[in-house]
Amino acid sequence: MAVDNVATALVSTISDQEFGLFQRFFYEQIGLQLTAVKKPLLCGRLAKRLTALGLDSYRAYYNLLVSKDGREERETAIDLITTHETYFFREPKHFELLQNKVIPSLHGAAELRVWSAASSTGEEAYTLAMVLDSFRSPKSWSVTASDISRQVLINAQRGLYPMSRGERIPAHYLKRYCLRGNGRYAGYFMVEAPLRARVEFLPGNLTQQENNLGLFDVILLRNVLIYFDPPTKLLVLRNVLERLKPGGWLMVGHSESLHDSHLPLELITPSVYRKVGP
Repeated sequence: MAVDNVATALVSTISDQEFGLFQRFFYEQIGLQLTAVKKPLLCGRLAKRLTALGLDSYRAYYNLLVSKDGREERETAIDLITTHETYFFREPKHFELLQNKVIPSLHGAAELRVWSAASSTGEEAYTLAMVLDSFRSPKSWSVTASDISRQVLINAQRGLYPMSRGERIPAHYLKRYCLRGNGRYAGYFMVEAPLRARVEFLPGNLTQQENNLGLFDVILLRNVLIYFDPPTKLLVLRNVLERLKPGGWLMVGHSESLHDSHLPLELITPSVYRKVGP
């Protein structure tokens, strides 16, 4: 039976109580809010693990996740349930602002540090690196990228993407920073090694404080807040702002708003803020 058919069958067998267990589990682990309408999504993404592990119920799978031996499977479940949609030069106005205003304003700084706080498979981080290398070098700059999913970080570090993923990369960046694959890599391109070396990928949970990261001049926290309920959203924002220098820039997704958050932020333009402070 195809996985999709298995998922369809299992949707009808997951009880409200079992779904409630997974709601609490993912909320406690990563702050993700799963409403009742997400039941088919959860079943569709986790059914393959029940099949692979030979389990006949979601309760059995939940028991595995919370067991002492469930650490590896917890990471797998989190990877399956989280969304990793991203692409190069997504919401390009942010990168235009970085190029035209942010980088020039920090011209005198000894170092420019940028954090891609929900980096997924790395397209955002490498986009930042392309812009910084073009408009900040030879002055010092760095990109730190983090994500809850270790698997997507492994993929991001490789920097290997289907050619279709590069359609939004401007031609001059594509030519300068990307290598077309040959042989078994035909149909793919790879971000060049010197640029990959300038991006550090780290596992991170935005609902927890990341005190080891240091402070950043710019943080991109885009298209992730929409997955949290208001208390978790505020917790994530506070944790992220702890890592932003006073006067530093915060960019969120264009569909996300921080009004009524009562945080030390000044709105510069829709989806772009600066941290207010001494």
